[in-house]
Amino acid sequence: MAGLLVWGDNQRMATLPNSEEPWTVREYLRTSWSPDREFVDGRIEERNLGEKEHSIVQRYLTFLFMLKRAEWGVEVFPELRTQTKPRNFRVPDVLVMRAQDKFERYVTHPPLIAIEILSPEDSVSAMQGKAAEYRSFGVQNIWIIDPEPRIAYRYTSAGLEEVRTGELTVPETPIRVVLNEMFAELDRA
Repeated sequence: MAGLLVWGDNQRMATLPNSEEPWTVREYLRTSWSPDREFVDGRIEERNLGEKEHSIVQRYLTFLFMLKRAEWGVEVFPELRTQTKPRNFRVPDVLVMRAQDKFERYVTHPPLIAIEILSPEDSVSAMQGKAAEYRSFGVQNIWIIDPEPRIAYRYTSAGLEEVRTGELTVPETPIRVVLNEMFAELDRA
């Protein structure tokens, strides 16, 4: 198989397939990028991130869930690989698991919350496909945050809906993210 030489795990060289050739799950899992990429039906997909607003919202949510993890009974993971289908791995910007849920290297069962934060290059409509995949995987709480217009969405069985209550919550839990407090972080930077 013709390929491209790149640095892989543990500083060793790995031969990867050309971009036109489909990857295997094994090849994907043995390769690391910075930032990590997603794997969808044999294709490697880059993720948009790295902008200031994206980073601020991601930091806020990660820190909030970390502070409240005992009270809320959760564990939080930024950018953790999540196997949503046999040949699909997504990398949510923030992933929230129930404290009792255990996994090895990557997540293979539905988390409590999958959070995606839009970058300027992302569109809400494009993110709906990923949200639908999370939903079919079994994720009940899918949040999409758009920092620039300061809007939050929930993706439910009815589709995408803008959050107009001023907070993101998880039913039957004490989890509560106040949107004004989160978006106020954008003004501090």
